[in-house]
Amino acid sequence: MSDLVIMAFDTEATAFEARAALVKMQREYLIEMEDAVVMTRNDDGSVQLHQAVNMTAMGAVGGTFWGGLIGLLFLNPLIGAAVGAGAGALSGWMTDLGINDDFLKEVGQSLPPGGAALGILIRKMTADKVLAGLDDFAGKGRVLRTSLSAEQEARLAEVLARSAPPATGG
Repeated sequence: MSDLVIMAFDTEATAFEARAALVKMQREYLIEMEDAVVMTRNDDGSVQLHQAVNMTAMGAVGGTFWGGLIGLLFLNPLIGAAVGAGAGALSGWMTDLGINDDFLKEVGQSLPPGGAALGILIRKMTADKVLAGLDDFAGKGRVLRTSLSAEQEARLAEVLARSAPPATGG
């Protein structure tokens, strides 16, 4: 079962930096995420979702490949590729993997204008190392919602709430 974590930040840049840090940790096999979405609230009150993976584009690429291959079998690869790309794009657009977009937009409405949040769906993680990896975001965010255990949620909230470490001069 996956765990949902939504963290709010004062700036969009911080939310994108936090997502990048988590993606880096995923490459180091410290966390396995199913989804990582940055939500931003514009000054006009609208909410934008910045998905890590564009399912429409992924579907179009896959559809082009398979359509071209099938078209090659029937001696018309260009038409096959075009039809495959269209079908793949439609399929990707209709596929909603990860966190429900309507839920994310609802959460985004709770942000102040100019604010941002990061929603992640965690399949598994090495909690102590992931929390240590989030030290750079100390004092920059807060936990909005989680499905983590009470202990893990408290530890995450503590990491985000503590004051930032002092800058070292070199």
